Formats: sequence, C-alpha cells, structure tokens
Amino acid sequence: MKKLFAVLLTILAMAFTGLAFADDAPAAATADAAAAAAPAAAPAPTVNKGDTAWMLISTALVAFMSIPGLALFYGGLVRSKNMLSVLMQVFVIFSLMIVLWFIYGYSLAFTEGNAFFGGLSKVFLKGITVDSVAATFSKGVAIPEFVYVVFQATFAAITPALIIGAFAERMKFTAVLLFMVIWFTFSYLPMAHMVWYWAGPDAYTDAAAGEAAAATAGFLFQKGALDFAGGTVVHINAAVAGIVGAFMIGKRVGYGRESMAPHSLTMTMIGASMLWVGWFGFNAGSNLEANGLTAMAFLNTMVATAAAALSWMFAEWMMKGKPSLLGAASGAVAGLVAITPACGWVGPMGGLVIGLLAGVVCLWGVNGLKRMLGADDALDVFGVHGVGGILGAMLTGVFVDPDLGGTGVYDYVANAVGSFDLAAQVASQAWGVGVAIVWSAVVSVIAYKIVDLLVGLRVPEDQEREGLDITSHGETAYHL
Repeated sequence: MKKLFAVLLTILAMAFTGLAFADDAPAAATADAAAAAAPAAAPAPTVNKGDTAWMLISTALVAFMSIPGLALFYGGLVRSKNMLSVLMQVFVIFSLMIVLWFIYGYSLAFTEGNAFFGGLSKVFLKGITVDSVAATFSKGVAIPEFVYVVFQATFAAITPALIIGAFAERMKFTAVLLFMVIWFTFSYLPMAHMVWYWAGPDAYTDAAAGEAAAATAGFLFQKGALDFAGGTVVHINAAVAGIVGAFMIGKRVGYGRESMAPHSLTMTMIGASMLWVGWFGFNAGSNLEANGLTAMAFLNTMVATAAAALSWMFAEWMMKGKPSLLGAASGAVAGLVAITPACGWVGPMGGLVIGLLAGVVCLWGVNGLKRMLGADDALDVFGVHGVGGILGAMLTGVFVDPDLGGTGVYDYVANAVGSFDLAAQVASQAWGVGVAIVWSAVVSVIAYKIVDLLVGLRVPEDQEREGLDITSHGETAYHL
C-alpha cells in the first residue's frame, strides 16, 4: 500500500508540473479542436436543436437529482435533529461546486493539458460564446459548448455532495465546505479529465491523426477504460473519499449503543424516487445526443434499477424475514450506481444482469463489508456507491462484448466497431477502478489532514448530542 501511495504521489507531482505548461492549451473535447486536426475540407460540425433541447432537459434532471433528490434521500436517513444539516450541506455544496466549475473547474477538466489535468485557457469560461460548439460521439455532430459546460457542471456539483453521507451528523459545516473545495480541485477534476477528456471523433481522420489525437487524451481514456456516465469519476471517487472520512473523523457518539435509525423513511423514499427520475438525465444525457443509443442508455437505467430494487428486497426478505422499504429504496440506488458506467455500452440483458447483481452485492456491502471495515459510514456511501460503482465498472468490461449484446468499442478511424478482446477490456476497467480508488484515497487523506489542522473536523461532543440543526444552523426541521 505504501508503494501504491508513493506511485500516486509521483503521478500527482507530474500532473501539477505539466499544468504549468498547459495554460494556453486549446479547448478540450470541442468540435473546434477536432476540426483543427481534420483536413481543411472537412465540413463544420452541425448543431441539432433536438440534441440541444434534450441536453438542457438532462441538465435540469441531474440538478433535480441533487436538490431535492439526494438531499431528501440522505435527510430521511439521519436522526431528526440533523435533518436540516444534511439538507443544508447538499444545497450549499451543490451551489459552491457550480460556482467553482464556472471559475476554473471546466477548464481544468475539459481543456487539453497533460494526461491528468487540463489547462487554464478557459477559466471564467474565457473565449466561449453562443457560437462555440462541443463535440458529441458522432462525427460531424456537435452541441453548443455552453450546454456541455452546464451539463458537466451538474455532475461536478452532485459528486462531492454524495460524500457527506459517510460522515453525516458529526462534521463541522466549515470543515465540510473547506474539504469539498480541496477534494473537488484535486480529485474530481483530474478524474474527470483522466476518464472523459479527448479531442472528439472528428479528430480521428486517419491512423496517424487518430494516434496524435489519442496522445492528448486523459490518462484513463488512453488506457481504454470505459465509463459512460460516472462509475469511476463520480461514484467510486466519492465513495472512497467518504470511507476515508468515516475512518479519520471517527464514529458518532453512541454508535453501536444508541438507536440511530432513520427518522423519516417517507422522505427517503421520496428522495430515492427523485434520484431515479433524475438519473435518466445523468445516464441517457451522457450520450450528448438524442438518438437510439440514448434510448438504450435510458432503457438500461430503467431495467437495472428495477431489478436491483427487487433483488435487494427479496434477498433481505430471505435474510430477515420481512421486506423493507429502506431495502427496496437502497436497492434502487444501488442499481442506478452500478448501471451508470455501463448504460451506453451494454445491451438490455446486460443491464438486467448488472441490476440483479447490484442489489445483492450492495446488500452485502452495507452489511458484511461494513462490519469488516468497522467504520461508521453513516449512510452507507461506500457500501452502495463504492461497491456498486466497482461492480458496474468491472461488468462494463464484460457486457460491452458484442457477443453478449453490448455495443463493442467504436473505432473512429475505421468508422466501425473494432475487434473486441474481453480480457484486455476488463484489464482496462481495472485500471480505471484502481486509479479512482488510490487517487481519491490519497487526495482525501491529505485534504482531511489539512482541514483538521486549519479548522478541526468534528463538532464538540455536546453539540453532536444536541444535533447539528440547532448547534450549527440555529434551526429545527420540525416544530412539535
């Protein structure tokens, strides 16, 4: 483990060194950049109003996932004295990340720099106008770059908010915000760049141009890791930060001795339902177009979520003798997480299998694995998002196989689906999972340490017992 940490620290140092030379780099993943690498005679990419409308709807759906979806899902799971603290944390984190994304996040994630970070050429969205376009996954097709910016902003905003479930009910609000700024900058942004940055399909005009374009892509993109909508970038990344925080902050006062049951499963069910609806924007929107592949991602999201809700519920029913609403809702979220990296790569049967496995495996994650780890992951962030994200990422490498109903991996030089090597693709997926785990762990440990030194991580015991609603925010969720 020490050697692994040393390797990641070396990579971080390389990334920061390269960043200094990336400030004047061209835009990332834009059709303008792709056109520069293409022959002069290539037609300019066209913008379709239907694609644009779908992407704006998808963006709104992802925002709906966060506020109110995630906020209510998490809020119902904590004790009533901490309900408002969770709502406040999700709402303010979402707002803060949106602002940071427009200031420097988009530029560091989606402009050309090195394999780990983009450059600073688009800070404050410099140079982007209503006429700027961003590439999709089809040659000659683009969307307005402002649409791409705001769509990706919602991903950047919800990911840090996922983390708070692991240390709910005990962390200082100031510490939460400071940690999120550091983690967003040094974990989310480089992971987004490593996995999703590339020059766009129009850059792949021939073998030589394709090789040159691939050399500018993010580290994990170059490794061939597939992540359609955020299994590594969002879920594993956030889950690792959460479990690290649960260990470093410590268990809640009274954990294991006092009842810490959810105060409102009604709120949790409402939140889970909002997450399910909003997730269609998250997954189907990640295709960046409105076409048949978008429909497949939408369908996979529906069937995997339903299958996971059922498999968790029935497995829990067999184990405990009664089916629970919390189990069904948790299973649905597990299915959403697991299908996220796979939704645009696997066929419907692959989506069904991933969902069925996610419900059972994540049930183990929040029971057996949680006991093994011994950390107070309050709302089971790692058991659902970490375990589900890892499962989905690895199974993507299996079910993308055309022989198993998957799409295969498209070769933009040949303009056809390329030959498929299952073992090689699974190895690429393992690269994505491994880097996400270790990168987030290293950044998180350092970030928590810095925050602890500056402002302290945890509220005093008397404030924790009274509840963060009153002691941190001077409000109560319910007046009896």
